[in-house]
Amino acid sequence: MTKVRQDAWSHEDDLLLAETVLRHVREGSTQLDAFEEVGDKLNRTGAACGFRWNAIVRKKYEKAVELAKKQRKQLKRAQQKRPIQNWQPSYRDQQAQSLDLPPVISEQGDSPQLTLNEVIQFLQNLQTNDSEGMRLRTENESLWKKNEELEQKVKQQEKEIEKLKENHQTIEEDYQSLISIMDRARRMVMLADEADSHGPAFKMDKNGNLEKLAK
Repeated sequence: MTKVRQDAWSHEDDLLLAETVLRHVREGSTQLDAFEEVGDKLNRTGAACGFRWNAIVRKKYEKAVELAKKQRKQLKRAQQKRPIQNWQPSYRDQQAQSLDLPPVISEQGDSPQLTLNEVIQFLQNLQTNDSEGMRLRTENESLWKKNEELEQKVKQQEKEIEKLKENHQTIEEDYQSLISIMDRARRMVMLADEADSHGPAFKMDKNGNLEKLAK
């Protein structure tokens, strides 16, 4: 069946991806095999799983990956010294795997042992990653909200600027009208003075044009 799933990754999907990759690393397998296994379970392609791991999930489990690699080396050295036959994981091992932890073996066994400090450090790292993710999401939401508020303010200011431009245009037109009226009044005064000096008489029509009056 063709894998065409394109929905978003859930927290459970990311957790399954991390658990599978860490298990393959501990067991000496490859991450490509882990991606294919997760892809079969989630109906996604191995490439999509690999991209998700490298781009998003791996950053949250860097210390866990290093711990798993260390566990793999120790296990390999132990097997070279004395191969383990018919070894079955204990209850503690199964619980550790459910928490993305390498298996914990007793000191009498030939497999490497995970110390309590390493467990505490790993759990603290998981908690820190979750807290950091929550903080980043909160900051992101706050920034989006501030951005929307700024966009609203910009739109409001643009409206006010447009209104000011319209008012300025009106004032400019009124000013030109006032200049024209004052110019006409000045010419009328000059004509009146000429009439008093027995010069030709003029009158101004409604359009502001002068007409010579017959005596």
